[in-house]
This record gives sequence, C-alpha cells and structure tokens, in this order.
Amino acid sequence: MKPTEEENEIINNRRDFIKTTAIAAAAFMIVPRHVLGRGFVAPSDRLSIAGIGVGGKGKSDIAMFAKSGKADISFLCDVDTRRATESVKAFPKAKFYKDWREMLDKEHKNFDAVSVSTPDHNHAIQCLAAMQLGKHVFVQKPMAHDIYEARIMTQAAKKYKVVTQMGNQGASNDGTRIMKEWYEAGLIGDVHTVHAWTDRPVWPQGIPWSSNKADIPKELDWELWLGTAPYKEYVNKLVPFNWRGWWDYGTGALGDMGCHLLEAPFSVLNLKYAKDVQCSVGSVYVDEFQRGYFPESCPPSSHVTLTFPKTEKTNGDVAVHWMDGGIQPERPSELGAKEIFGDGGSGTLFTGTKGKMMCDTYGLNPRLLPLSKNENLNVTQKYKRVTDGADGHYKQWVDACIAGYGKQELSSPFEIAGPLTEALLIANLAIRGYDLKIDDLGEDVYPGRSAKLLWDNDSMKITNFDEVNQFVKRDYREGWKSITL
Repeated sequence: MKPTEEENEIINNRRDFIKTTAIAAAAFMIVPRHVLGRGFVAPSDRLSIAGIGVGGKGKSDIAMFAKSGKADISFLCDVDTRRATESVKAFPKAKFYKDWREMLDKEHKNFDAVSVSTPDHNHAIQCLAAMQLGKHVFVQKPMAHDIYEARIMTQAAKKYKVVTQMGNQGASNDGTRIMKEWYEAGLIGDVHTVHAWTDRPVWPQGIPWSSNKADIPKELDWELWLGTAPYKEYVNKLVPFNWRGWWDYGTGALGDMGCHLLEAPFSVLNLKYAKDVQCSVGSVYVDEFQRGYFPESCPPSSHVTLTFPKTEKTNGDVAVHWMDGGIQPERPSELGAKEIFGDGGSGTLFTGTKGKMMCDTYGLNPRLLPLSKNENLNVTQKYKRVTDGADGHYKQWVDACIAGYGKQELSSPFEIAGPLTEALLIANLAIRGYDLKIDDLGEDVYPGRSAKLLWDNDSMKITNFDEVNQFVKRDYREGWKSITL
C-alpha cells in the first residue's frame, strides 16, 4: 500500500529529524584507526552500501564494491526475488527488501551509500531520494531516462554534497587518458568530427507492443517495477532485459552504449552541451509499401548528428555522429583492408586536421591511424591512471565516499556524467521526433523527419519543434511525484 499524504508528512519529518541528529552523533561514533591497531580497518574507513537492483549488472556492481576490501554490502533491495537470489547468497548478512522506499525510510541511518542498478525509468527517483538523505550514489548508465532528470540529478549532487559516480566504467580505463595526452601533444591536430558506432541493440526494437497478457510471476512486484512509468498489463519477455527497447522504460542503444562510446570524446575534447541535433532512423515494413508505425518502441537503427560548440580544446564546433543497429561510418583510408575498424562491432573515431585516432568500446585499445604511427610512440604521461582501470572504477568511488565530498577525483561524477547523459537524451529527442505525427497538419505528417532541431540548453527545450519537448520531462504515473530539488 502507498503511504497517505499524512503518513508521508510524518515520514518526511522523521527523515529531517534523523538527518539532524545523525550529524550530531557522528562525532561519538567514529573509531580512530590507531585504536584498533595495525591491520584493522576502522569503521570510519569502511563504506556501508545499500543496493537497489541487485540482479544482473546490479549483482556485479555490488560484488565489485565488496571486492574493494573497504565496503560492506549491508542491505539488498530488488522487486524480483528471482533476480536477487545470487546476491542474497553472496551477502547473507545483508537485510533484504522489495520496496526501495521502505528500505530508505527504515534503514537510512544504517548505511552510507546507495548503488542503483534498475531500469532507466526509475534511476532518477531512486537516486534523488538517496541524495536527499545525504547518501552517496553510484548509478548504472545512463544516469537518467529524461533530460530534466539528468539536470536535476547533477544539481542535486552539488546541493547535497554527496559523492557520485555513473557506471560507465570505461571512464577509468587508461585509453581515454592516453588519447587526451596524444591530442594535447598535437598528434592529430584540431578535432572537428567524431564518429561512434555500435552493433546494438541486441534486443527487439522497431516492433509493436505485445497484445498477449501474461500472468505476473509471483516473485515479481510488477507495480514497483513499473514505478514512474505508465501502467500496462504484464507481458512476457519485457523483464529483465528487453525493456531497453521501449521508450516508457529504456533509452535504446544510445542509453545502453552511448555512455561507453562517447565518454572518450567528451573527456578528450571537453564537450558539454549540444546546440543542435538531426537524425535518420531505420524503417520496418510490415507489408508492400507499408511502413510500420511503432512509436512506443525504439527504432531498429539510427544515425544521429549532434553539433557541440567550440571548447578550449577545439578551434571550432565539433560534429559528433552516432550510429547504431550495425550501421558504421566509412572506413578511414588510413586503415588497412584487413585491419579491424574499432573492435569489429563498435568503436570511436576522432578526425583532426593532422590525423586520426580511434579506440574500442570502453576507450580500450587506443591507436593512431595509420597503425604504423604507433611504433616507437613516446608521449609524456600527464594524467594519473586509475589503478585496475575499469575494475578500479568501483573502488575509486568507495575510496572517494570514505574520504568525503570533494576530497578525491572521480572518473564519472554527475558533474561530468550529467552533460554526457543529456547529450545522449538530446539525440533521443531527435529520434523520437522523427516518428512524431502531428495530426493537425494532415495525415501522415512527420515534421521531425526533415528538421535540424535547435537546442536551448538554459531553457532545456527545442526551439523550432515544440511538440518534441514533451519528451524532455515526462509525466510520472499517478502516485509518483516528479522529482525536484
């Protein structure tokens, strides 16, 4: 049952009281390391974590936190007990909840940080609730489902002074740092164009919603899984994976892989917010000359072009091309006929005025083109590496949480991950606008298919196609309050 307004007021008052008293009590709870002796880790040097979504990627996330040697997995929460089974076995001392709201309300004084690995549509409301309780947050990519949510989450991290990290672990690999050093050494000149591509989606897209209702598994709380999304009857093969291809819950291939493939350009070129976007998408024909119309589903493929304004790392605007569904850019002429483009299915290519460089997914395997340029390459290291690379992404966050807000550098805090996530979601605005019918203009009129959409970053809106702005901030389902600071 959902709390009444009166109960919510009581809960909120209780939260405020606990937050105030917790600060006063902290001085009496910290045990200095020297009291315990050499070889012991003081309670103040350990991080107590509550996991929301502990199956699949959530399972591996909390396992990596525990592997750091400085974190305790104290609470587990999942709407599907089937998915939580292995984590429950791995952390038998952790108390289990199905409802994350109940866990935060009852247990927030008993943990320090929250890991969120749930479907995209519930990221923001879960993360913000934790941050408002003063909890550090690690969230799987993408940060949020909507542009508005990503902006609020970025602001919240600063307001509540909590340590944050997005789960694009490639940001902690050496590759991005190496390419920054190459670029700043002038090896490829001024970058003006970037291409990123992926062979995903590897789940169904460009399809109609199933009309075959199914029985809800007894282990799954369907209402809680839906969370902020509109109510629909349960159907098979949506949970736990294929939700990614439906706009109500996921953000398509862009949300799934964009944070991994575009992190390097953002870091190397210091990109922030796009100023315009345009796209084309793949079509599905259901009969002769009859194009399918499935606006609830992400398309099977897309090519999106974002324009980013000049930064201190570039001499002018940068065009960033995103391609998914197996579409790839033209192979560079500098690449040999049998040499692999990216990692075969995905990759990122930088084109500068003096040359090119590329890398695989997660920023791995950076190399200059032609490949012969990598022989006897000697560029001074400028940027500190993250120990253990992508695996160290988790320990980096744990260490930063223990050190406290603003004390240690992170690879993907919300101040960096927020603009990156927004760029992906602006690209999705163009994709959704491509299939947006405007009935008032006549039958089968799609004005978004021939438009370059102009983005006003301060106002968070498209200025020349207002109808698409409905996707900047969606309406939450009744009973779920829209997030605010």
